[in-house]
Amino acid sequence: MSEKLDRHYWENRYLTEDTPWSLGSPSPPICHYIDQHTDRSARVLIPGAGDSSDAAYLHDCGYRDITICDISPSAIERSKALMSGKDGISYLTDDFFCLQGQYDLILEQTFFCAIDPALRPAYVDKMADLLAEGGTLAGLLFASEFGKEGPPFGGNIDEYRSLFGNKLHIHSIDMCYNSVAPRQGNELFFICKKLASM
Repeated sequence: MSEKLDRHYWENRYLTEDTPWSLGSPSPPICHYIDQHTDRSARVLIPGAGDSSDAAYLHDCGYRDITICDISPSAIERSKALMSGKDGISYLTDDFFCLQGQYDLILEQTFFCAIDPALRPAYVDKMADLLAEGGTLAGLLFASEFGKEGPPFGGNIDEYRSLFGNKLHIHSIDMCYNSVAPRQGNELFFICKKLASM
């Protein structure tokens, strides 16, 4: 890694408006998943939430226990502006690896690809700690490597199966059919569960 991906790095990206990962609207695959998720009382965490468009969609669908986390203070301020007047939202300006608590649903959207790949085993360990028994980690991963140094950092389905399968039950991991146009053919949607024995 040529740059340290710390709070200063990500804050500078937001301050300079260098946020190409931000869709400005909820991700269609995430929306489709949320539409099928029936437990509106679930405790939901969105790490590396950015502008929190997905959190806004969750709230519109009736969720009222949503935690938005980002290491960048400016990202959290954007989230607060977007979610202004909405109840049931908690905001954490913190490092994901320092989080505490238990969640029934954790949504992954452009966070995994933003961390140093050397931290991926620690990411899975932390997700397993944060998930309540029977909880779900679901979201999007890139389906290929990139030709330049990240972030974002890519990967492949075999790597992900090996990585996530160490700590969680992989319910499914498949190519997305409803990605946004720039990511068509390069996104996987995955669902992992924390089982009682894990």
